Amino acid sequence: MRSIKRRRIEGKTDYKARLAMLKSGKIRLVIRKTNNYIIAQFVESDIAQDKIIFGLSSSALLTKGWPKEKTGSLKSIPAAYLTGLILGNLAKSKIKEAILDIGVHRNVKKSRIYAALKGVIDSGVQIPHSSEALPSLDNMNPEIKKIFDKVKSTIKEAK
Repeated sequence: MRSIKRRRIEGKTDYKARLAMLKSGKIRLVIRKTNNYIIAQFVESDIAQDKIIFGLSSSALLTKGWPKEKTGSLKSIPAAYLTGLILGNLAKSKIKEAILDIGVHRNVKKSRIYAALKGVIDSGVQIPHSSEALPSLDNMNPEIKKIFDKVKSTIKEAK
């Protein structure tokens, strides 16, 4: 009987997809959702060892002007986009292209994962994607739109 790997049983790793990404030899943009935050990282693999080159959580938006009373919305689509935008701005001088790694998260078009991807792409990093999977940022709650615009202007000034 074939042995099933522990991380596959726990639902943490899709070994077939991971092997395909490792064979490409490219840097991976790893995006993960938690109950409170969006985490985005550029990861390089070397002999089955992953090394984080740049990483950022959406909690970093609190230092860019996101109000403390709105910490519950740090996992929203606008927060995911801004997290990706900041990460892309940090990494674009060193990283020109990467591939997307969503792990075992479901592939849902126009989701928070793709909002973070859109932020990284808008900063100038090349990542293969389908444009129909990226969300539109037009239909935001007016209150969140105001916060979004304020934080986005802070990010652009920091360039």
